[in-house]
Amino acid sequence: MPRGRRLDAPGLLHHIIVRGIEQRNIFIDNNDYDHFVARLAQNTGGKNNRIYAFALMPNHAHLLVRSLAMPLSTLMRRLLTGYAIYFNRRYKRCGHLFQNRYKSIVVDEDRYMRELLRYIHLNPLRGKVLSSLATLQIWPYTGHAALIGSYNLPWYAADEILTLFGSRTTVAREALVRFMYSGIKEQHKADLDGGGLRRSTDPAHLANPAAQPTAYDERILGSGDFVSQVLANLEHTTSKQTAHVSLEELISTAASIFSLSTNDLCSGSKRKEVVRARAVVIWYGVRRLGIATAILANALNVTAAAVRSTLRLRRGELDSQMLPFR
Repeated sequence: MPRGRRLDAPGLLHHIIVRGIEQRNIFIDNNDYDHFVARLAQNTGGKNNRIYAFALMPNHAHLLVRSLAMPLSTLMRRLLTGYAIYFNRRYKRCGHLFQNRYKSIVVDEDRYMRELLRYIHLNPLRGKVLSSLATLQIWPYTGHAALIGSYNLPWYAADEILTLFGSRTTVAREALVRFMYSGIKEQHKADLDGGGLRRSTDPAHLANPAAQPTAYDERILGSGDFVSQVLANLEHTTSKQTAHVSLEELISTAASIFSLSTNDLCSGSKRKEVVRARAVVIWYGVRRLGIATAILANALNVTAAAVRSTLRLRRGELDSQMLPFR
């Protein structure tokens, strides 16, 4: 079956699951974890979006995200593309790092926010990366340590999450710890990991096949009424995501990846990092977006001949380097 378009609009809550290709590790050591967290910090907080939970595991990662001004697709493209290029360079590899598209599931927060928070943050215990809740409370690669107060992450919506457990910080943290302990021995909940609830196989419906089935969509986790509400709202929204990247966003993303300002990238400079970043913009702009060489040359403050020369002379290197872009 063809893949359905992603569901996104300001205010929606998403459970994001990212997996390494062929179940390979995407994090080898703490430097890799730290780099991913740093990229997450660069693109979250403020009016862009809210991160309510995150857990980084050796071969996959979970995020609980509310998209706001920045579309979900923009956040994930900046996060995953930049990290994949970093990882490939560090370990001298090429090709895709992540398995297919990341999975994004729209969540009924009234019903599932607390459950998903616990499910995501307990991943290191279920995966035997950590041995106890005490170690989880000081481990910096889930949001739980920040909720407990072991770390201060300005970009992480810890205060907002704590209000789910109490009006005072101390009381909320104590309630959160009890809630986490109570979930350690619970059985795995497939609905939290695998998408929306399959209403057609709901026991109540099987007991009465003549009953009117409720709405179901594998991209949504929630009741049939919630599924219907989300789809109806999205059908009428005017802010739909485009399937391509604008030139401005491409330049901004490349500048971020290479730790440059957009002014530096568009300066025509021959500095090594500028040349490399410019080559990425040129390759991706021409090969993936179909942008005319003259437009790219004008935007990057180089000649059209320089654009063509970059495509001709560096094509083999750039084909491999750009494979992480989807």
